[in-house]
Amino acid sequence: MPYSAWLRAGRYSALALLVSCGAAANDASLPLRIGPHVFQVEVAATPQQRERGLMGRTQLPADGGMLFVFGQAARHCFWMRNTPLPLSIAFADARGRIVTLADMQPHSDTLHCPDTDARYALEVPQGEFRRRGIAAGAQIDGLPQ
Repeated sequence: MPYSAWLRAGRYSALALLVSCGAAANDASLPLRIGPHVFQVEVAATPQQRERGLMGRTQLPADGGMLFVFGQAARHCFWMRNTPLPLSIAFADARGRIVTLADMQPHSDTLHCPDTDARYALEVPQGEFRRRGIAAGAQIDGLPQ
């Protein structure tokens, strides 16, 4: 194959790879809205995904996060073992109403639990809820059932 044809084929292959990776990334993330604010979050719905969470991550965009989805509402508690990022967490009931907010410190074994049963937990960079004026009682829209 001539060099110019090889380059063209390489460009198209790279473009196809980028498009397929982008599609895969979009399939793995979900936009959530809290009032006028949108967070693009990864979803942790299986026990293995929830156990791993954001462990080992060193960066997270200001509008990024992770949504933990549980089969049933309960007092699901979180800690920060092996998680180097400072995070804020919002626990939400089955309707998506935030019931409890907390700030969590990196590498801490301190348990953070909702005040009442929660079906969802949303982790974002620490301070993002406060900075955006998001408080207990706010509604999270776009949650998976």
